[in-house]
Amino acid sequence: MGKLALAAKITHVPSMYLSELPGPHQGCREAAIRGHHIIAERARALGVDTVVVFDVHWLVNSGYHINCSGRFEGVYTSNELPHFIKDMQYAYDGNPVLGRLIAEAANAQGVRTRAHEIESLTLEYGSLVPMRYMNTDKTFRVVSVAAWCAWHELADSRTFGEAVREAIEKSDSTVMVLASGSLSHRFQDNRDAEAGIHDISREFYRQVDLRVVDLWKQGDFRTFCAMLPEYADLCEGEGGMHDTAMLLGLLGWDAYDRPVEVVTDYFASSGTGQINAIFPVV
Repeated sequence: MGKLALAAKITHVPSMYLSELPGPHQGCREAAIRGHHIIAERARALGVDTVVVFDVHWLVNSGYHINCSGRFEGVYTSNELPHFIKDMQYAYDGNPVLGRLIAEAANAQGVRTRAHEIESLTLEYGSLVPMRYMNTDKTFRVVSVAAWCAWHELADSRTFGEAVREAIEKSDSTVMVLASGSLSHRFQDNRDAEAGIHDISREFYRQVDLRVVDLWKQGDFRTFCAMLPEYADLCEGEGGMHDTAMLLGLLGWDAYDRPVEVVTDYFASSGTGQINAIFPVV
């Protein structure tokens, strides 16, 4: 019998990788990196063997998709921000059995889903960045789920999250689930990009983000789930915030009422709003 052991909403900003490198931004994301370390420490203590990542940097236009190859290995350069992430090496084991179980459960609930074991289907940085800091010892097997769902309904992503929970409980795995994406996600205008790397792009986005974080801290997910579609739209949520809908579907949607634990305080990065927060599992 499998177990959902830990769930979190996390940042994957590429400036975390830039923070490692010599230059003007070295060390700028130490708090975010430390947040990933804390989450990983908790996961190891709970006996987690597999991480399922809802990755908003994997864009899909039709259906729901799971990358569950037995092995992921390569060298990654971001085609979006190659000056932030380039030549990043990675090697992780996957969990094909769990990936197939998720697809089976989602399809049974009417959400058209495919599990893929394709060697040339590589991971995106919404999975690779957190694994760089959480999985340095290769303890965790990795399953990546496409969460940049361009033509999908948040209601289906909620149902998909419910199916992930069902599949985990049918498996033999102890699992951590990560919703890997930002809060507001309006990048700085190009001419302001370098000067604004540590700032929010609009004060409106910061204020709404901070209200959302307050709701999460209070465990008021009835209010949050009611506002999620407009929040994702008006604050340009990353990937349409399908990762967040999946996460809340996994945890019980608006019946979920546990206060989150913020492990990295809200911060701005290149115009966007970011956080690392653990959602207690019930």
